[in-house]
Amino acid sequence: MAGLTSTFTQFKKARVAEYAAPSAAPAGEAVEKSVEQKLGPMPGKAITLNEIQRDKITRIAEANWSVTKGNKSKPVFSAELVDEIYRKELTLTTGSKTVPLQRVMVLEISQYLENYLWPNFDPATATFEHVMSIILMVNEKFRENVPAWRCFHDREDVFPAFSQRVFTLKDERSIVVLFSGVGCNLHPIPSPRTALPCRSWLSDSRLADRLVHLTTPKPNSILIAFNFASGKKNLRSFFHLSLYSVDLELGFVMQSLEDEMVRGPVLKLAHLKLWHALSPGRLQLEFFSHPQEVLEPWKKLLKKEAKLAKKAGPGAHDPKQDLEVRFLPSLIQEFLEILESTVSSSSMEVTGSNDNRESDVDEASVLYCERFTEFLIDLLSQLPTRRYLLALVEDAAVVIKCRMSPLYTHQRGRLFGQLVDLLRFYEGFEIDEQTGAQLTDDDVLLAHCSRLQAFQRLVFKAVPKLHELALTNIGAIEKRDALIEKLSVLNAEEMKHLVCEQLKLISPNDPWANRGEFLIEVVVAAFEKRLSQRQSINALPLYPNEEVMWDESLVPSINYTGEGCLALPKLNLQFLTLHDYLLRNFNLFRLESTYEIREDIHDVLKRMGAYINSEGDTKFSGWARMAVPIQEFKIVEVKQPNIGELKPAAVNAEVTFSIGIFRGEKRSEWDELKEHDVLFLLSITPPPKVLDKEEAAKLSVPERFGLVYVRGCEIIEMRDEGNQLMNDFTGRIKREDWKPPQGEMRTALISLDSAQYQIDVNAMAQSGADDVYGTFNLLMRRKPKENNFKAILESIRDLMNEDCFVPEWLHDIFLGYGDPAAAQWHNMPQQLDVVDFKDTFIDANHLVESFPSSEVQFLTPDGEEDKDPRPPFRVTLMKASKPAGAKAKAGGRKRNGAEGENVSKVPESISEKPKILVETYVPPDPGPYPQDQPKKNSVRFTPVQVGAIISGVQPGLTMVVGPPGTGKTDTAVQILNVLYHNCPSQRTLLITHSNQALNDLFEKIMQRDVPARYLLRLGQGEQELETELDFSRQGRVNAMLSRRLELLAEVERLARTLNIPEDAAYTCETAAHFWLLHVLSRWEEFVAICEGNQGRSDIVKEKFPFKEYFKDSPQQIFGGASYARDMRAATGCFRHLKTMFQELEECRAFELLKSTADRANYLMAKQAKIVAMTCTHAALKRRDFLQLGFKYDNLLMEESAQILEIETFIPMLLQRQEDGRARLKRCILIGDHHQLPPVVKNMAFQKYSHMDQSLFTRFVRLGVPYVELNAQGRARPSMAKLYNWRYRELGDLKYVREGKIFHMANAGFAHEYQLIDVPDFEGKGETEPNPWFYQNLGEAEYVVSVFQYMRLLGYPANKITILSTYNGQKHLIRDVIERRCAHHPLFGRPSKITTVDRFQGQQNDFILLSLVRTRMVGHLRDVRRLVVAMSRARLGLYVFCRRSLFEQCYELQPTFQLLLQRPDRLAIVPDENCQPSQRLVNDIGRAHLVSGLQEMAMIVGEKFNYQANFARHQALIQAHGYAPDAYGSDYMDHTTAPPIAGFVSGGQLAGDSGVGGDSIVADGVASETPTEEVEKHATTEVVAMDTDLEAAVDMGSAGVTESLSENVVEAEPTETEVLTDAAAHISSQMESAVEPVPGEVITTTLIQTVVATTIKTQEVKDNQLIETVSVDRHTETTVQVEHSVSAEADLGVDSDQAAAPAGDSTDNQ
Repeated sequence: MAGLTSTFTQFKKARVAEYAAPSAAPAGEAVEKSVEQKLGPMPGKAITLNEIQRDKITRIAEANWSVTKGNKSKPVFSAELVDEIYRKELTLTTGSKTVPLQRVMVLEISQYLENYLWPNFDPATATFEHVMSIILMVNEKFRENVPAWRCFHDREDVFPAFSQRVFTLKDERSIVVLFSGVGCNLHPIPSPRTALPCRSWLSDSRLADRLVHLTTPKPNSILIAFNFASGKKNLRSFFHLSLYSVDLELGFVMQSLEDEMVRGPVLKLAHLKLWHALSPGRLQLEFFSHPQEVLEPWKKLLKKEAKLAKKAGPGAHDPKQDLEVRFLPSLIQEFLEILESTVSSSSMEVTGSNDNRESDVDEASVLYCERFTEFLIDLLSQLPTRRYLLALVEDAAVVIKCRMSPLYTHQRGRLFGQLVDLLRFYEGFEIDEQTGAQLTDDDVLLAHCSRLQAFQRLVFKAVPKLHELALTNIGAIEKRDALIEKLSVLNAEEMKHLVCEQLKLISPNDPWANRGEFLIEVVVAAFEKRLSQRQSINALPLYPNEEVMWDESLVPSINYTGEGCLALPKLNLQFLTLHDYLLRNFNLFRLESTYEIREDIHDVLKRMGAYINSEGDTKFSGWARMAVPIQEFKIVEVKQPNIGELKPAAVNAEVTFSIGIFRGEKRSEWDELKEHDVLFLLSITPPPKVLDKEEAAKLSVPERFGLVYVRGCEIIEMRDEGNQLMNDFTGRIKREDWKPPQGEMRTALISLDSAQYQIDVNAMAQSGADDVYGTFNLLMRRKPKENNFKAILESIRDLMNEDCFVPEWLHDIFLGYGDPAAAQWHNMPQQLDVVDFKDTFIDANHLVESFPSSEVQFLTPDGEEDKDPRPPFRVTLMKASKPAGAKAKAGGRKRNGAEGENVSKVPESISEKPKILVETYVPPDPGPYPQDQPKKNSVRFTPVQVGAIISGVQPGLTMVVGPPGTGKTDTAVQILNVLYHNCPSQRTLLITHSNQALNDLFEKIMQRDVPARYLLRLGQGEQELETELDFSRQGRVNAMLSRRLELLAEVERLARTLNIPEDAAYTCETAAHFWLLHVLSRWEEFVAICEGNQGRSDIVKEKFPFKEYFKDSPQQIFGGASYARDMRAATGCFRHLKTMFQELEECRAFELLKSTADRANYLMAKQAKIVAMTCTHAALKRRDFLQLGFKYDNLLMEESAQILEIETFIPMLLQRQEDGRARLKRCILIGDHHQLPPVVKNMAFQKYSHMDQSLFTRFVRLGVPYVELNAQGRARPSMAKLYNWRYRELGDLKYVREGKIFHMANAGFAHEYQLIDVPDFEGKGETEPNPWFYQNLGEAEYVVSVFQYMRLLGYPANKITILSTYNGQKHLIRDVIERRCAHHPLFGRPSKITTVDRFQGQQNDFILLSLVRTRMVGHLRDVRRLVVAMSRARLGLYVFCRRSLFEQCYELQPTFQLLLQRPDRLAIVPDENCQPSQRLVNDIGRAHLVSGLQEMAMIVGEKFNYQANFARHQALIQAHGYAPDAYGSDYMDHTTAPPIAGFVSGGQLAGDSGVGGDSIVADGVASETPTEEVEKHATTEVVAMDTDLEAAVDMGSAGVTESLSENVVEAEPTETEVLTDAAAHISSQMESAVEPVPGEVITTTLIQTVVATTIKTQEVKDNQLIETVSVDRHTETTVQVEHSVSAEADLGVDSDQAAAPAGDSTDNQ
């Protein structure tokens, strides 16, 4: 939840109802804005949970709508309460804020909307305040990025009426109450929708000063009081901020068109009826431009309206007064009126300049203008709303008026200006609005020339003064300056007549029609030539510069709260064209990369410590791993521009630097720089004086550190001090000639961005700017994995410059239009009528179960019924049949219609069960050798999985939603397997998001019947494959060459058995001749003989020509008793030979090609049938794939819900088109949109621009049918209920329902899952040592204590994973584990300590989860993160959190209601001392409720002491055969170890209260006061070893020393040696066992403990086996973590603010 903590910084200040508003500044006095006012609230000390609980809103919520344990009844609704809350809590009359965000947040979290506002909304009686309150709550949900419309679906029938109220909200308002002296006089003041414009009556100071109340005309309305310290300005601000909230709501509505409930009422506003509001001239122009698409529907509309009017009789309703007609035009008109009054006109007249102070600007008006411009951008960027609205925007000349407004050039209007430029871009977008067709560059140029020619003909006939313009060639008048010069000859009246009457560009009644400059701008905008979109994108630098990096409206800071709008494109459901799609992704990806680069530069600047020396030069007092000072920089080459371009073709430079300050690994990193690596050149001029903290805080990063310029570059080559080429991969340096780099100086030949260079040179020539390229003094590099942005941007730009073709069957769906089911295999041509499923079905019953809605009929190859069917099966699919699991979600949109109705057409089942014909067949004998036998599938696929396999094999689009544990990978592998066997000539591209997922897929593919020679794995993760074979390009080439030699040796042996000269196996070519002349001819002769003697049973054995070759087969080939059986065996032998020669033919290319590179390229482009890579590798190497002629027919994408839109799109276009058509036949997307989306580090791009939207998720939202797997095989059924509510009918596989392991309880725990409430520890809950770096010491201590408890019970460490929802907590837990457990053999480290986001796609048996937050829920409100967190465990899940916080969260209710059905204190079973347990999972045993962290620490300490003594006793028995009496008889039987003292006999059972036991033993000392002992345990470091154990350690140590010193050869084994041997033996058994060995596990581990302490006595004393770190030490740890991660700050995937930080790319285990 972005910005919650930061916004609560000012929590108390925003309590409008409780604190007086601050007085306004004196007139004329400028008030300097703080950093918080500019960038939003800054992080700081947030209020505590107690303060929130004592807050007035919280108390009201508890009394009226909160659903808690003690409040189950539904209170009576009070409209007065809603009005009072709105009046006191949700209204601001001063300042620049739109709403009191903190109060809105508290109300939204309290479920004000879900439990009070919406359930009690009555369209007829709801007040203005009620409607506005709903609007504010919806806006807040969108800001928090949580589902906003979910609760509205409970009353869908009311939503249209609510929409009507929102659309008519402004018409309902009237300002009626005025005061005059003591009495009250009523004055009729026009409402904003009547005759006078709003600025007229707002400017009347008399009325503003006397106005004190605002009300609605409802009978039960309440007067709202205001404090008007500044009269009319406050009234105007309130008026504009009300409009702001409404327009913000409309903007969010326009982004929710996939919701049918929302879509219906909204799209009526953008209907053809809207054109009733056009001026007659504009309407005529539209009819002339699109006669067929528009004129006929318009005539039908008029005819329909005339018919209704006739039926209504005289006085019929005027269609122009309909809400659909006047709503948007009135909004536009109101916006233009507000725009004019935004900047003070008086100050403009005085100064004559637009560079005014911010006090001259009405902040509320600016916010409204920005948001309304964004609203128009949203409307014009979606075709259904653009189609009819564009004419209205052009008729009102909105863009031109915005560009001519004072705000556009005002310093406060920077963001507004950027938004207007974006609006101008979409106004002139290259698309036919009526047909939706994308316009090519030729179309645009032709249309431009046609308009200019028509204009010239018009003025030649009607305007004599413009004859010169009419006779001038088009190229001379299409530029702006030329047009203005030609038009300047007309006076104002002539100009108005030309524009309004002749050109009909605007209405004569337009308020701006008498402004000459405006009229000229209208003509220029209509006829000037603009750069095409391709030209614009090619002129844009790929590397960011300093201006873009620190522009907050383009690249917002981490503390973006979502309150304001930004000048950024959005990834919505629909896109205008493919070019629009690419352009939005290009800009967002570029800016996201810019944000990451900016953070790296900031880190380097802090470390380098730049200063000015006495000579005035910049020097550096510090150092950074990623940066070095530049010794010399010079440009060496500027190439001439290419034809048709202005920028140079290339700009090359040399940069020299020294790496003398680096050693070891850091130096190696600089020496590993190679071609195509990206570097950054920085120009730094630090401030002359040292700044204090206050001064530095007021400055931006460039101002603070003196950063002047930033330019990017790409390495061409690297040379060392001896001018020797380094890291050459081009072959210029042979391997034997390679030498290590010499000296410390390095010189890099770099390629600069030619577009940026041209911009800089033009600035130098035109305005005398500095020579940027003579000032660089610092060179910065970045981590290679994070520095691939340039290659991806180039790939996107290449796509925009190409005529890229998405497959025709996918094009409309991709853009978000048409029938969502059009690309499903049912609707595709060229379907596979018969599918050979190979090993998909285990048996015939499995096949029948897989088609529950069909009648299955088994047939033999002869067409007769098969009574005993056995796999494999060929299935004839009926076109009318529907695969199991394929369901469609409503929400499709028509491309050529504005209504957006759902037109999804999924084939419906016919009345009778369709028949499926299944042919059984006997597969041919594969050959006599074991390696010839095909690998078989062992997975019994569910019916839904079979439906997914069928859909994947057929052509078209297949989408598979795979909930956790449902077998997505197995399904994908089987699709590939069946596809390979049914379409052997086709090639498949396999894409995943991560290397781990790709390797999992690849390893399973290798277990199927797909030859290894057809598999290829590209990218950097191939070395992680757990296989003996090398599937990289080089590895496959080597394998092919090695296989060639093996096969030629076999050919030589075959030739020898046939008495043929051995030179037949000299090359692959000679082997091919040998096959034709000697092998195939002999076989054909043999077949002819056998066919003529089928009556002889021994004919095959007698005449088979290759008996000598196959005599080494493991079994006898021919029995001689059956002709058919022997002939089948002979055919299998021939198949073996045929395969052998076929492989040799495939090796022939590798024999002819001599270079390794050529062989590798041939392998990838021609040989491999399944090519696997990550989406990042595909984007990086697209140019290489195109150059090699890479081709593929099918695309399968795993983890597609975790892949960015553009990274999903690029793999579809890695090949050139064939005859203008796309070759791609199948697109299979597998993912889960209910789990976490792609990682986006900047929260502004994630929240505002929806950059984290995947293509998979967008298709689901559009209503594309998908197959949802419905049976999970990962977790216990009871645990699966924690998240299966998020899916449709997610059940359990038979394996988890009946498997013994899933029915047995977890040893030592009463429940398999539980929520543990963790109160404040030492008075603290969550802490924030750094912004967004959340930690919770109490939860960290509790989690580690439970981990220790589990290890003491024998749980294997590799079966336990500790998860957190924040990076800060992850680092804290890791630190506690390292101090407390890591170096102790009894505990060790868990399998992983990481964040929920990083653990997506993985699982473990037992999960300990820390939710961290205690003040606000945070980003766990995203249900997708909750699903991931709850679905990682198989057998046990224990959640540590603050119950009172999370149980109130509306979005998390289904899960937490289940969790809270059990006690919120950890329930353990103390009398179980080993894992696994013999209890059933529903048997809680003698459960004990742990009171808290302190008691858990005592339990762990006592259990450790007890078992340490027990282990020592067993060790002495093994060493000496006896045990001292001092340890008692209780230790004699290790299989029946007694329970922990004090927790069974006198302990507390489930449901009891108090602390169990009379005394607690810790560190060998009994205490009568557990509390004192706990405090001592929590604040001191203790050694968990008593005096006797130390004596044993000393004795063992002495034995080792004596044995070594005397060097006795046959001496009796010492105690230590006996212990070591015993521990090693049992340890090996533990490591090899899948499940822990009962009983012996604890003993064995403790023996290892004693051995470890015996050998390393001093380490025991130094490291302290059991230590409880004090709060102070954890504080020190926090500070250390803060420095080590450089304010890693829980970004994005690990926090409320941004994605996972660059510095946390891997988890240390």
